[in-house]
Amino acid sequence: MTIASSEQIAERYRRVRDEVGERVTVVVASKYVSAEEMAGLAEAGVEVVGENRAQDLDLKHAAYGDTFRWHFIGHLQSNKVKVVNRFCELVHSLSSESAATRLTVPALLEVNLAEEGTKSGVSPVEIASFLLRFPSIRGLMTMPPLAADPEASRPYFRRLAEVAAEHELPELSMGTSQDYRVAVEEGATLIRIGEALFKAH
Repeated sequence: MTIASSEQIAERYRRVRDEVGERVTVVVASKYVSAEEMAGLAEAGVEVVGENRAQDLDLKHAAYGDTFRWHFIGHLQSNKVKVVNRFCELVHSLSSESAATRLTVPALLEVNLAEEGTKSGVSPVEIASFLLRFPSIRGLMTMPPLAADPEASRPYFRRLAEVAAEHELPELSMGTSQDYRVAVEEGATLIRIGEALFKAH
């Protein structure tokens, strides 16, 4: 992907922030951005970045340290937990017991509401068991099936909010560039934005 200019990113980031309000944390998905280009995010006022790969997290944190608050939003393999524990304040994508037993930072449990075989995540019936054994879980995350119409995501976001309420979990990570507005309407407290900021138009 050709990355937009730092001025474009700053303007888009401000627009999203103003749109979603103070209640919602905008997590900027940095998988599109090289370590060198991360400086543009700092200039744009980005506070929270979400990284998909542990090795990229390690590299970018070495360069930028506390310039950002770091979240992990990719598939979390148990052998990568050590890196995540060192640098991240929150993991959005916990989905296995092996990773959970090694994790020392707060996490959101990824829920596969659509029961898609190609996606990570636990089924709703497994949530109670995870919460009982891993008290560091503070909320839920989901990725609805890919769809051109943002409204197609609404039933999944609504269901995740209902499940979180049933378990008295305060945090909901849901919504990406194409459907974050719907996610916020359904109660998202964190959204993961990448392409909407970075794509050169």
